[in-house]
Amino acid sequence: MGEMEQWSNGVMFLLDQYSNTPSLHYSFSKLLAIYLKEHNVMESSGSVKIDMHLHSKYSRNPSTWILKKIGCPESFSEPLLLYQLARQRGLTHVTITDHNQLAGSLDIAHLPDTFLSEEVTTYFPEDRCKLHVLVYRIDETIHREIQTLRENVFELVPYLRSRDIFHVLAHPLFGVNERLTAPHFERCLLLFNYFELNGARDGQLNILLQDLLSRFRREDLEKLADRYNLAPYGDRPWEKRLTGGSDDHSTLSIGLQYTEVLGARTLPDYFEGLEQGRSVVSGEASSPASLARTLYSIAYQFYCHKFKLDKYLHKDLLLRLLHRFLHSPHQGESRLVSKVYDLFHVRLRSSKTQQTLQSLPDYLRFEIYKLLSGDPALKQFLKNGGDQTQPLEDQWFSLVNRISNRILFQIGNVLLDNLSQGNVFSLFQAVGSAGSLYFLMAPYFIAFSHFAQDRHLAGEISRSCPLGPPPSSADRRLRIAHFTDTFYQVNGVALTLQQQVAMAKKNNKRLTVITCDWIDEQDTEPEIKKFRPVGSYDLAEYPEFKLHFPPFLEMLQYCYQEQFMAIHTATPGPVGLAALAIARILKLPCYSTYHTSIPQYARYLTEDSDIEDLAWKYICWYYEQMDRVYVPSQSTRQELIGKGLAAEKIQLFARGIDTQRFHPDKRNGYFEARFPVWPGFKLLYVGRVSKEKNLRVLGEAYKRLWQRRKDLQLIIVGDGPYLKEFQDWMSDTPCLFTGYLDGENLAAAYASADLFIFPSSTDTFGNVILEAQASGLPVIVTNQGGPQENILPGETGVIVPADDPQALGEAVENLVADPLRLKRMGQAARQFLEDRSFEKAFQETWEMYRHPLRPGESVLAEAF
Repeated sequence: MGEMEQWSNGVMFLLDQYSNTPSLHYSFSKLLAIYLKEHNVMESSGSVKIDMHLHSKYSRNPSTWILKKIGCPESFSEPLLLYQLARQRGLTHVTITDHNQLAGSLDIAHLPDTFLSEEVTTYFPEDRCKLHVLVYRIDETIHREIQTLRENVFELVPYLRSRDIFHVLAHPLFGVNERLTAPHFERCLLLFNYFELNGARDGQLNILLQDLLSRFRREDLEKLADRYNLAPYGDRPWEKRLTGGSDDHSTLSIGLQYTEVLGARTLPDYFEGLEQGRSVVSGEASSPASLARTLYSIAYQFYCHKFKLDKYLHKDLLLRLLHRFLHSPHQGESRLVSKVYDLFHVRLRSSKTQQTLQSLPDYLRFEIYKLLSGDPALKQFLKNGGDQTQPLEDQWFSLVNRISNRILFQIGNVLLDNLSQGNVFSLFQAVGSAGSLYFLMAPYFIAFSHFAQDRHLAGEISRSCPLGPPPSSADRRLRIAHFTDTFYQVNGVALTLQQQVAMAKKNNKRLTVITCDWIDEQDTEPEIKKFRPVGSYDLAEYPEFKLHFPPFLEMLQYCYQEQFMAIHTATPGPVGLAALAIARILKLPCYSTYHTSIPQYARYLTEDSDIEDLAWKYICWYYEQMDRVYVPSQSTRQELIGKGLAAEKIQLFARGIDTQRFHPDKRNGYFEARFPVWPGFKLLYVGRVSKEKNLRVLGEAYKRLWQRRKDLQLIIVGDGPYLKEFQDWMSDTPCLFTGYLDGENLAAAYASADLFIFPSSTDTFGNVILEAQASGLPVIVTNQGGPQENILPGETGVIVPADDPQALGEAVENLVADPLRLKRMGQAARQFLEDRSFEKAFQETWEMYRHPLRPGESVLAEAF
């Protein structure tokens, strides 16, 4: 470190120490100004570089709810610290643009190379749409006059022009109070000639803004002037100029975006270069991770000031880690922090700490101890800054992600344990902890939501602009993210999704399946995104299925980066909850499919009607949050309507199968070649072997039949938790259990049977019903659930009362007593399924995404 830097850092230390003693604080700041001036610090080397958008502690009114909630100002940065950091980072001049305030600029006005500026809040008078206008090189008199005019942008802008005040529309594609629309922006093109590339907003918005303004021509301006009866200003008002600033609120991003005028040596030279279009905007745009870290930093600085936490840095590991991540250090500070770390060596005692739900600070401290004990890189970072090649916002994201995942897993386990045990009142502790976790993660929710809103608004403006969308814009075909917690398992939902991925690829549709699983195999298909769970919960009643807790922040970041246009969820479980939350944060339409009768399953598995009622309450709440709910059958639709779900948001969707794979031609004596079978009729069941499938009813019916008809053999294809018990119960019959079959073996098994029986009353659809009919089999189904809608009664199958073994047995006996009728029904079943191909059903489902379901619901348009 050079002599000048050591000296200025020493003065800055004194300024910090005596910040609450105005006379000493002012004396030290004057001393610094004299020193900098005498030593020609940062003398211009052929250009002037200025961060044109900085905020200090005088920007007091936060727009973000989390800062409002804790009573924190929008910024907590000291003006003198802003000045020092700006100069250290290579900026030649410094100005502060607080909201409707000159105080920040005045605090440093005595220092070399500064000038007075502010960010003015103004409005379109008809609807109070808010704009921010940066005004530069003003004085206190002009400031007061601006404050009297700023309520109306049509009064403010003419005043600025009349006084020849250089002004810029800040973050033009950001809706400050979420009222900005394309017509507002079009009028801004008439009102303003200077637009800002904002360092705190999405880089894609800056690119779009540059593209729109670069293609703006005189004839475009004239059309807008005629449309809004608003005259533009200047000699060539269609030629728009750009400036850039970091829009820093926390000192973390000072100078990361700035405006440079090459060849300028003085401030007048600089502004002349801006007017002549000789400026260059340089630096980095922001990201949700950057904005979130800024929010954390502002809150951290606020609490440090409010509770004088600096004096505890050498005692508290959590504070030290927060300080390292969220504080913008002066030059040489890392050495001081390193010494503090060496003086205070923390002995980790995580093995003695009970991992129970406790206060959030205590739990954070506990988790940080655990992370440090097993993460050398994090230890190194705490000691001396660690890996400088990875941006701090990414490192901070990783840390918050790991901690939130741990807390989420613990909360989820407690929640599900209490639910399974019926301890309703014990849920309040978990709910309270979930609220604390939400508060911990809120800066990321806010950041991603803001950036997503920016993109949606930019897309609307781009499409509405007279110029149209950029010709070089990215592929805007409809892109859907389909969330599921069952993709690699063996069940109907998983198999359907796997087929949908294949159909999407074949038909050039942009479908990405997002799932969460522990399996180690790597997906080579870009259409599948697998996340590793943060933990899993074992369901005692459903041992082969686990509830996976997803890494929420990672999923959120992925969906934002991939720019999906809609979210579809195939599950109401933890992955489905994550999908719903992501859709709301990113302001995307959210659709869901009701595949499984979960409340009925809950009743069968637990034999507890209270659990079923609780499941229904959750199901109704979850699906009511959706923009649309797709159901596979009319009976399922009526059931959901009967439970209170809005009828207008429920829509039937097509289901199909591979009609070439399942075909009567596959009949090849499959069972005789592989299993001990009885001569005569083969009665087939395919599916999960579990209690909720009513297999006990099927078994009872078959036992009765077996007493009278020795030419009937029941064949069970599948696996499940009820298999061993069912085998033992059926041991006095020739019932054959093949285990799980797939591929050509399953197709041959269907075609080689004579009659398909599906006794379930809980299925919403029953894809096996289609597979059996496509294979040329008549079917017997119950009068409850969706399968009954997949047959032609009396033509391709028979419907019997649910839970009635006698009625089921009589139906079987009547069919096998007439082999010719059985054959005709099989032929009709195949003909019925000829036009139910999976590809056709996929195309129909995909088109549903594009069309409105309810009046007022917008068609899913192309996204930015």
